[in-house]
Amino acid sequence: MIKRILSVLVALCCVTGMLFAAPKTDVYIGITSVGKQKLPAIGMPAFAADEQSREAAQEVHDTMRSDLLFARYFDVTEDGPAFNTSKVKDSLAQWGKLPNKPSYILTGTLTYAEPYYTIKVYVYDMATRAAVFAKAFKGTKASLRRLAHIASDQIIASLMGKRGIADTKIAFANNATKHKEIYVVDYDGKNLQRLTKDNSISLLPRWSKDGRIFYTTYKYRNPDIFAIDLRAGKISPIIIKKGLSLIGGVSPDGKALVFTSSGGSNPSIYIYNLETQQKVQITNKASVDGSPSYSPDGKYITFVSNRAGNPQIYVMELATGQTRPLTKNFNWSDTPQWSPTGEWIVFSGRESAYHPMDIFLVDLTGTQIKRLTSDAGSNEDPTWSPDGRFIAFTTTRNGRRQLYMMDMDGSAPHLLADVAGDSFTPHWSM
Repeated sequence: MIKRILSVLVALCCVTGMLFAAPKTDVYIGITSVGKQKLPAIGMPAFAADEQSREAAQEVHDTMRSDLLFARYFDVTEDGPAFNTSKVKDSLAQWGKLPNKPSYILTGTLTYAEPYYTIKVYVYDMATRAAVFAKAFKGTKASLRRLAHIASDQIIASLMGKRGIADTKIAFANNATKHKEIYVVDYDGKNLQRLTKDNSISLLPRWSKDGRIFYTTYKYRNPDIFAIDLRAGKISPIIIKKGLSLIGGVSPDGKALVFTSSGGSNPSIYIYNLETQQKVQITNKASVDGSPSYSPDGKYITFVSNRAGNPQIYVMELATGQTRPLTKNFNWSDTPQWSPTGEWIVFSGRESAYHPMDIFLVDLTGTQIKRLTSDAGSNEDPTWSPDGRFIAFTTTRNGRRQLYMMDMDGSAPHLLADVAGDSFTPHWSM
């Protein structure tokens, strides 16, 4: 087993299983109700704009509309009269006469004074005809989509008391350049950016609470851990040592990394304190332990180990070291990730050597296991959206390894981003 692990690590012929070597529906299904309860409708007339801002106004409007549709907290409609921002009462009265009048009206205005656009967004409650949301945003043309995402998330938080994910990103590795490099893309598959030029093998990006991305790279011909500081625009080494250092995850408070190291007789799991630069070994078995990630409260980790035979999913309480298995009968298990709500762990696995890798959920007792994908290529590297409602993953269902997204119950799988080459190890920002 260890020989196989090392050979896989050296050859890097695949990413998933490095440490241990849904129904096929490509239609995005929008939800218009939750159970028997119909979603509140929100009307979105075209945004008003001065002559220099018309194209920008359309972009902001369309981006927000897509965000709200994706979130599925509202039934979004554009069918209604134009909105005159200088005659708000009259405009609301006209929308109120519609046979299926919406619960809310979302409208906005854009103006331009070089080099900045000013976006003003309002939401009116049709029952009271009062503004329940009113915010102004200012930025350059390059920031319009980001400002639209931020506005969408704030509206969802204000009206529904829920966290939005429009202003989140997904980091991943991709080999389009013939090397594996780290990329980032908006949650909706737009705004693709390449972050590294290591000209080597870079993989396993992991977001921190402060917006940094930690990843493992062979830039110095050894698997070391580096950090990408997006705000400062720089990349810095974190753990450089002879032997294996594979990033697993960042603690919820952003103060520690959990990673796999080959410092001992077998690849084991360590915790690295980013403030003191000290590391502590937390597993020390005659086995291969890897793919660690933190629980939302930082008190536990989940990881993969072959200590009982084939690689299975385990949970450890960090304070006591008490460890228990969550799976026992899989032929192969890998890349467990704890849900933000703490209820489920998503992982990739296969039930026999003859099955492809699929995505599963397991609860914290290990008694409930739910299959999310089947009969659709090899599905690996699952990662949760920060609201716990969606899962991004990689799949070969179309021939090459692509980024996909699905609901947390496995429904509505769809292409997240059509990126050249093969994509690996995605991770959703916090």
